[in-house]
Amino acid sequence: MPADTEPPAAPKRKPRRVNVRTPEVMERVQAEVEEHYRSRVVERLRSSGGSLTVGNTTVRLAKQFGFCYGVERAIDLAYAARRVFADSDIYLIGEIIHNPEVNRQLREMGIKNLVGAAPDAALHELGSEDVVIVPAFGAELSLMDQLESQGCLMVDTTCGDVMSVWKRVRQYAKAGFTSIIHGKANHEETRATASRARGGGDGHYLVVLTLEDCDYVCEYIARGGDRDAFLEKFKGAHSEGFDPDLHLQKVGVANQTTMLKGETEELQRRIAAAVEARDGGGEAGNFQFFDTICGATQERQDALYKMLEEPMDLLLVVGGYNSSNTTHLVEIGGGRVPTFFIRDSKCIGSLEQIVHYDLGQKGEVTSYSGALLDPARPVTVGVTAGASCPNNLIEETVLRVFELRGYSPAEVLGD
Repeated sequence: MPADTEPPAAPKRKPRRVNVRTPEVMERVQAEVEEHYRSRVVERLRSSGGSLTVGNTTVRLAKQFGFCYGVERAIDLAYAARRVFADSDIYLIGEIIHNPEVNRQLREMGIKNLVGAAPDAALHELGSEDVVIVPAFGAELSLMDQLESQGCLMVDTTCGDVMSVWKRVRQYAKAGFTSIIHGKANHEETRATASRARGGGDGHYLVVLTLEDCDYVCEYIARGGDRDAFLEKFKGAHSEGFDPDLHLQKVGVANQTTMLKGETEELQRRIAAAVEARDGGGEAGNFQFFDTICGATQERQDALYKMLEEPMDLLLVVGGYNSSNTTHLVEIGGGRVPTFFIRDSKCIGSLEQIVHYDLGQKGEVTSYSGALLDPARPVTVGVTAGASCPNNLIEETVLRVFELRGYSPAEVLGD
């Protein structure tokens, strides 16, 4: 080869995405998942119309609760990957879903962690014999590109509702619109969506969490403002090179799929009004939106609103503390009835104390539940759970409530 000739570039390895959902594997997987997460108590509650009374204690379960289809699919695929690649190293990008119990089960199955403070391997150490599971939230494009370039086997469990949002923000970028994403800037799903909002690299995004932040953005859209102050306020929540003076001219709203639907709709309304105010009587095609709230998230929110129409003494919301959709159930209940956000039944230590996550303090606190104190007083307890909470944790919670009221599991199950 002549000295001035560049050596040919090594060909990029093709992504190797694998399908582990074969009939023989899935039959065994579904039996294993059912063994881990099935609940006779939940089944009895469902068969009795969502309400179960033993003595003077009633537990009501929301009509829609717990695992959604996307979560069930992600768990099934993770279990299947372990069976198909029984002798391989399997790594998970973060958490499969936001529930400690489910992630503990996967760790016990030998599925390792790839990101975070103490990963089991560095990305650059992986090769063609390693299997990587993409969680239900998806993953950022840069991470996916790196894993694919290294030839890793990929088991992708990304939820279809999340991918629908990705399609929308890509369309925004292609049309020259900045994506305003209603969500949490540090949430895995929002980071994955934001990376797609860059389009081919020219697209931009801004992540807005609260309606107060939305009003700040709307004021800037309608009347302008201090550019440096804007960028500082949203530091870490916008794309590289984002300029509010340039990139808020044409905007499209999308969202993290687990947000409160009513809040996203209000955010859309306020931004549309700001664009109209700026453009002088018409949006002039400079505003777009699309409803990308997950159907299961909305069903669980609607079911809780319906359950709250009937009186109850307290509400227990079961799920992982970092679960966005579960957090919004807590917000819905909190304004209407004493509400306790618990990770599992162990949080209900006694009739006098419930350890729960306080959204305002962003940590666990211990509160007193007056409703449970008098065992002679009739009590109604509502229970619901986020889309990432397995039925066995709901069962343990229900049994714990009845236990503290003096009733055995046999009495609850009617055995």
